[in-house]
Amino acid sequence: MESLDAQFAALADPARRAILTRLARGEASVAELQRPLGISQPAVSRHLRLLEEAGLIAQSRVAQARPRRLRPEGFDAARQWLDGLRDLWSDSFDRLDAFLADPSQGDSR
Repeated sequence: MESLDAQFAALADPARRAILTRLARGEASVAELQRPLGISQPAVSRHLRLLEEAGLIAQSRVAQARPRRLRPEGFDAARQWLDGLRDLWSDSFDRLDAFLADPSQGDSR
């Protein structure tokens, strides 16, 4: 559950979501991520650290550069949790549809 909490905390910030959206297109350096955000390099670095701790991005090393990349598998815990909620709601709506179609056949619970 800790990783799920960290993932949702990381996703709660619009700047971090913008970083993830950019990284979905491919690797990027801190400078490339900083430009469109219009925030300082230390602020971007703090956002990157939180995203890395949540397991959503990874850092590679190319000579002196340390580009970041998206880790799609890092979203698995959040996706599985959301899928479970979607299934729950889908089942509830299916039961509601059945009841509305024939209220006399309502659940006997």
